[in-house]
Amino acid sequence: MSAQSHSSAGGAGGTAAAVGAGGRLARLGIPYPLRWGFLGVLVFMTGHGVESNFIEPHMTEAVGADNVVATIIAIYGVAVIVGSYLSGALSDLFGPRKIMLLGFLVWMVFQVLFIGALATGSTALVLVTYFFRGFGYPLFAFAFLVWINSVVSVERNGVAVGWFYVMFTGGLPTLGSLFALGAIPALGGGYQGETGAMIASMALVVAGFLLVWLKVKEEHGYRRLAPAGESAGRVMTSGLRLTAREPKVLMGFLVRLINTSPQYGMFIVLPTVIATEREFGQSRWLLMTVFVYAGNILVNALFGQVGDRIGWVRTVRWFGIFGSSLGLLAWWYVPQAVPAGSDWGYWLSVLAGVAFGVLLAGFVPMGAIMPNLVPEHKGAAMAMYTTAAGGAAFSGAAVVAVVQAFGGGGQAVVWSFVGLYAVAFVLVGFLTVPQDEASAHALLEEREAELGVEHRG
Repeated sequence: MSAQSHSSAGGAGGTAAAVGAGGRLARLGIPYPLRWGFLGVLVFMTGHGVESNFIEPHMTEAVGADNVVATIIAIYGVAVIVGSYLSGALSDLFGPRKIMLLGFLVWMVFQVLFIGALATGSTALVLVTYFFRGFGYPLFAFAFLVWINSVVSVERNGVAVGWFYVMFTGGLPTLGSLFALGAIPALGGGYQGETGAMIASMALVVAGFLLVWLKVKEEHGYRRLAPAGESAGRVMTSGLRLTAREPKVLMGFLVRLINTSPQYGMFIVLPTVIATEREFGQSRWLLMTVFVYAGNILVNALFGQVGDRIGWVRTVRWFGIFGSSLGLLAWWYVPQAVPAGSDWGYWLSVLAGVAFGVLLAGFVPMGAIMPNLVPEHKGAAMAMYTTAAGGAAFSGAAVVAVVQAFGGGGQAVVWSFVGLYAVAFVLVGFLTVPQDEASAHALLEEREAELGVEHRG
């Protein structure tokens, strides 16, 4: 039974309230039957994001070598890539709801084992448990993104994806970092407090899962989304086969992969730079990430609307790619230019980071572009989109590992990411979708009308 059916069972008053609430949410771009799922993703990703801005130094203290930790994080990213692909393919095969359950179980089991491995100090155990935990969050979160795309109409696709990323980024790293900021000192501070925060994060993950499992009853989540006659093997390989024969899908995959790679790379590079080298301390670094990604949250849905209005590709190219490259440079160079440890220098650095976070939201329409590059194969295209979204954790860490292997520091890492943004700027020009043509035509008519009004005036 759908969420709307449950509402109607409450009588005329309940029906009227549900219709009114559904209308308000629809105007915002949130599908009413999935409303609790958006909140569930926020809470789940908050739990997952608790460790995001201290995990690198935390693991370094446990295993004793920062170059080894960079490799562990890169290998973890491989699991995230595979899990992200599977989230789309398995959702097509079994329905998104079951895959979200699978993601939750994987995350919980291997979180417990990972924390235990850290306590032993064994590099091998830390690597194995952290690797397998990497399958968890993409199976949960990106299966819900597939669910969204199976429900919303094309004209509201951009803003619905925007709201997904409001919740996703709201948890990882924004509210997760805020939770860590309070939990670490409350649970003993230092390494002990970080371990306590990781243990406490499991309660948030459970709460997020229960919101989805108990409150979201929309029918698409319960059933196979792939065509009825297609074999399991073809469904599981559909994204790979589509990418091999459709260059546009490969280009879209690469643009989305590049999108948040700098975000994950900065999680490795900046904690030590901001907290230690620039003398702002761990708590101020965590607070900085809260502000940076809070800025991102506030405009994710807005950029979805902008994309629906002026064109998805245009929005990605100029706001997402060009804008983010400038914001990334500001986030790196402003902290270097201000006096170490100064209050005004810290807040200026925060503003530079916020600029990056806000402009990063310009990539939001990619979640609408990918399935509409090949409308007849939306499920397969979304499998590649989610793979790229998850793969950014790997590519971001891999860029850092490669640059460090050649003796480069943080500045070399940042310019490597700017170079990748330049590649994305070229690639996105090849991603043509009917929505952009319609948006361009509508804007032309509007401008002509405005000129006509001015001329008559």
